[in-house]
Amino acid sequence: MSLVDEISQSWGWAGIEPVEVVGENDFGNLIIKDEEGKYWRLCPEDCYCGVIAANRAALDQLSTDQEFLHDWYMTALVSLANDKCGPLAEGRKYCLKIPGALGGEYGGDNLATAPLVELVRMSGDIARQINELPDGAHVKLRVVD
Repeated sequence: MSLVDEISQSWGWAGIEPVEVVGENDFGNLIIKDEEGKYWRLCPEDCYCGVIAANRAALDQLSTDQEFLHDWYMTALVSLANDKCGPLAEGRKYCLKIPGALGGEYGGDNLATAPLVELVRMSGDIARQINELPDGAHVKLRVVD
């Protein structure tokens, strides 16, 4: 299954109809073009996927925004993750073991690496389950085989 297919399957509930991944960073964040020509950002560590640009011109303008670029490249966090986990192997990205959306720390023992496809799947599943919960709601994680 292609990455676009994985995004569609894991995040389609959020309204995205992906056609192409046009960017990715070391934490598995993706910029995705949809069927309507809009651009979405999938952010596994925060379990969200939302529109960031209505068209290519808006994406080009966003790519010059220093605040966006700082958030996109995550330089300090990538440096911490590289120090803790080492260089990334093929197909893997840095990640938070417990996503920030669930209160996970952005550093320390919460840093790891995982296959990009797994980050897309896991974050989509968590996001779908917590989508309608109010901010601050208590969540209980249950691991099943």
